[in-house]
Amino acid sequence: MFHKRLYKPLHPEKYAGNPTNIIMRSSWETRFANWCDQNPSILKWSSEETVIPYLCPTDNKIHRYFVDFNIQVAQRGGTIKRYLVEVKPAKYCIPPEYPGRQTKKYITESMTYIKNQAKWKAATEYCKDRGWEFKIITEKELGL
Repeated sequence: MFHKRLYKPLHPEKYAGNPTNIIMRSSWETRFANWCDQNPSILKWSSEETVIPYLCPTDNKIHRYFVDFNIQVAQRGGTIKRYLVEVKPAKYCIPPEYPGRQTKKYITESMTYIKNQAKWKAATEYCKDRGWEFKIITEKELGL
C-alpha cells in the first residue's frame, strides 16, 4: 500500500522548503504533488512542512500532525488563497461500519477514525485562525 519515495519537482522554485528532500508516502500524494508542481495557479507548495499540535482523544496526549500539503493558489483578481490539504482514502473520512461485534479490525479502524477527526479539527482551527482553508482530497478528487 505504501510507496515511500523521493519526489523530484519539475519546478523546484515553486517548492517552499528543500526541493531535494520531498518525501511522498503514497502514489496519491505523488499525483497531488505532480498537480501542484505543474499547475500554473499554484504559486508555492510544500509537503509535510506544516506541523500542527493536536490532542488525541485515544490516549489524551498532545501529538504533532504533519499536514500532507500547504499550497498557495493564485485566484482571479490577483488574490492568493492558502490551503492545507490532506490526501486520504474516502473510507477514512467516515466512521467504520460496526460488524455486529467488536473485532480487532473494527477497533483499529475506529481508533484511526477518531485520531483523524482530532487532527482535522485542529487543522481546521489552525486554518481558520490564519484565514486559510483545510481540504481533504480523496480518490474522487484525484480522479481515481
